[in-house]
Amino acid sequence: MRTVFTPALLAASLFLAAAPAMAAPPICIDTKQIDSSQEQNNGKAILFKMRDGTQWRNTLKGACPDLAFDGYSWVVRNPDESVCEDTQSLTVLHSGQICVLGKFEKVAPARHTG
Repeated sequence: MRTVFTPALLAASLFLAAAPAMAAPPICIDTKQIDSSQEQNNGKAILFKMRDGTQWRNTLKGACPDLAFDGYSWVVRNPDESVCEDTQSLTVLHSGQICVLGKFEKVAPARHTG
């Protein structure tokens, strides 16, 4: 048996093979639910502890060493008051250093041993 490809079938199969995988939507966190945040790894990441007990680590797009010494501020532009990975910037107080959020990852809370 011989397989015959019509031009339309061949074009459709090439399109499907070349189409990129559907990208996952960016992870966003609700700023109203942030209980605390803590700089990690000499300003390379921020750990956000949420009011419901979940924790999100954001690995910044570049090192932001001034975070270890000063707090930060940000302007939240989303109407739902969320900040999203790869789009939000923040400014370190006092130094003015600008840092950009990278990817979020959900992390398990540290276990307390007693």
